[in-house]
Amino acid sequence: MATEINLKNLPEGFQTIISNGKHAILGDEPIKSKGTDLGFAPTELVLAGLGMCKVATIRYIARLKGWEIRDVNARLSQEVNRGENKKLSTRVKVRIDIEGNITEEQRQELLSQADNCYVHRLIESDWHIENATDLNEEIQNELLTA
Repeated sequence: MATEINLKNLPEGFQTIISNGKHAILGDEPIKSKGTDLGFAPTELVLAGLGMCKVATIRYIARLKGWEIRDVNARLSQEVNRGENKKLSTRVKVRIDIEGNITEEQRQELLSQADNCYVHRLIESDWHIENATDLNEEIQNELLTA
């Protein structure tokens, strides 16, 4: 089944309720972009998803192998540059700290596995983002075919 996210824009700044139907978070833009800075900015959400996937992958592999780890902390940052034809080039720096009773070889294995997490592979894959269409029209079509 496809992943679906629903967004509802609020009248203040660019506040947006972001929901998957089960959980919700608040997105917004920073004050310098005329937002209210009360929620995560879109680029922060992308970095958060990537970081969470890397940390979860480390925890999963450690559990699978029976390795004793405690906290796994990550810090991600991004730098975006505009190149020829205004094409964006993004460099993401990822730093991860793994606490636990593991060898240096195990630590390197976990870091390597983090770079193979699903979201990392997803971001580096080919994306085909369709042009935006009218949601109300789509809902009407769904009702007609139901």
